[in-house]
Amino acid sequence: MNKTLSTKLVVAIGIGSAIYGVLGLWGFSIAPNTFIKPALALLTIFGAIFGPIAALLIGLIGHTITDAIAGWGIWWGWVLSSGIIGLFMGFVQKRATFSVKNGTYSKGDIIYLSSTGVIGILLGIIFAGAFDIFIMGEPFDKIAIQVGGAIIADVLVFFILGLPIVLGLVKANKKNTQLKIEK
Repeated sequence: MNKTLSTKLVVAIGIGSAIYGVLGLWGFSIAPNTFIKPALALLTIFGAIFGPIAALLIGLIGHTITDAIAGWGIWWGWVLSSGIIGLFMGFVQKRATFSVKNGTYSKGDIIYLSSTGVIGILLGIIFAGAFDIFIMGEPFDKIAIQVGGAIIADVLVFFILGLPIVLGLVKANKKNTQLKIEK
């Protein structure tokens, strides 16, 4: 197995990280320091196209960029959370029946992506909350509100933006097998 990253994958990680980093600055406030951030959909899209390692790195690098640009310091628990979410979003790309490029998927692939996406969000956000409480010394009640809000926000973005965009890309690349050649 080739353990090096291809040039295409490195470029995708760079572009995805930059876009995720800049778009991460934009969102709708729903609780203290908690936002609905449409940028999360990018982890779903890049994960489905390029796989779990790419989406993991895009989440890590992109969130670091967001925090650095915003000027509030880098919150490593939340950076790692974005990486965890990206990792889980990318698992679908490893399924034999799923390919954005070839336009192939099954109902099982959509169920799998939906499940791994939600699991990744839950694990990532709960990890970030625990990190903030135990490492950063943040108060439990504040973090409980942030974690609850972030889970709801991320699940909404995933199902309203991320999943439909991935399905649209797969369907756009689907080969029409209904065509017949007439003689």
